[in-house]
Amino acid sequence: MANNEKKKGGSYISAKASRQISKFNRKLTKKLEKDRNDAGKDPALYTTKMKNPDNVVEFDNVCTYFFTDIGTVKAVDGVTFDVPKCSTVGVVGESGCGKSVTSLSLMQLLQRPTGQTVGGEIRFNTGDGNALNIVKTPTAKMQEIRGNRISMIFQEPMTSLNPVFRIGRQVNEVLELHHPEMTEEQIKARTLEMLELVGIANKEGVYNMYPHELSGGMRQRVMIAIALACTPELIIADEPTTALDVTIQAQILDLLRELKDKINSSIMLITHDLGVVANMADYVVVMYAGRVIEKGTADDIFHNPCHPYTIGLMKSKPVVGKKVEELYNIPGSVPNPVDMPNYCYFKDRCEMQCEHCSGQYPPEIKISDTHVVSCYRFFEQGEILGYPKSANVEEL
Repeated sequence: MANNEKKKGGSYISAKASRQISKFNRKLTKKLEKDRNDAGKDPALYTTKMKNPDNVVEFDNVCTYFFTDIGTVKAVDGVTFDVPKCSTVGVVGESGCGKSVTSLSLMQLLQRPTGQTVGGEIRFNTGDGNALNIVKTPTAKMQEIRGNRISMIFQEPMTSLNPVFRIGRQVNEVLELHHPEMTEEQIKARTLEMLELVGIANKEGVYNMYPHELSGGMRQRVMIAIALACTPELIIADEPTTALDVTIQAQILDLLRELKDKINSSIMLITHDLGVVANMADYVVVMYAGRVIEKGTADDIFHNPCHPYTIGLMKSKPVVGKKVEELYNIPGSVPNPVDMPNYCYFKDRCEMQCEHCSGQYPPEIKISDTHVVSCYRFFEQGEILGYPKSANVEEL
């Protein structure tokens, strides 16, 4: 197929190859959209069971690909991890490793038809003994869940709020959509309650303001109020402190931790700031090039990092009171996501290679009850759980 055609000169593809890839992508995405619509007709096709009822969400070998004119970008490729109830799971890794795409796959906010979740299951616990497989859940059903039972605090508060609507109107909208039985007075009262809950003292004034009249920290608080308005079971916080100064960052993180306990929800915290994760997370998932390379409790990851990439991340963070001429830098660069190698993706950057590293991509190896790593250095001493599986686009 055209996807496997070699690039001309190593960096570019011919116009003919690009046309073949585009033709293949159109045919495939059309089939995937049809399958998706067919699955929506029968609830049995998207209803499943949780492997562990104590989890709110389970990602099971999830594959999310983007079908572009230069080939298939495997943004998320065989990702497996759980989000337990009433806990915070930190997802960390450098930019472009698939953190945000994983969360967008759960929210069904991928830009279809170019972006598609083509393999695996994302199981959401509905609380009645059943679960929904979000990968196959129809849009109409997803609209009942999104913003209501799973909500998301987006990465950039400056642009996530609509500049032409007042703050009150934007918080009201979520309640109007998911609670049509509420009166206008009840909705306004709930909105003011949420604004007060997120630490906005002048709630009546802010209710009637436009986004441009608020500071970055205030806007982020409004975003949190919108996310929490319907008391969701899972809050996805996608780098919620990126655009804020250090003092406001600390306030927002304290606020999130406090609100999580008040409403008994779970948080999936996406960030590349290890300090935020150490402060907030109960469990940590480390991603690299679209795959989970290490996961465990926060103590496991921070006190006993095992994967060379995780060790590199730990070494590259500044330490208070320690003077160095320059911070550690992981050598090399991430492989091309269109044409990933058939061995450990970190091998070409790794300073700790062993004899097994020349083989296929390493399996997930359990080295303690809570700690799992994908690295051949632990091949002999841990329990092999299985290999991450890519979806073969030729067979879809």
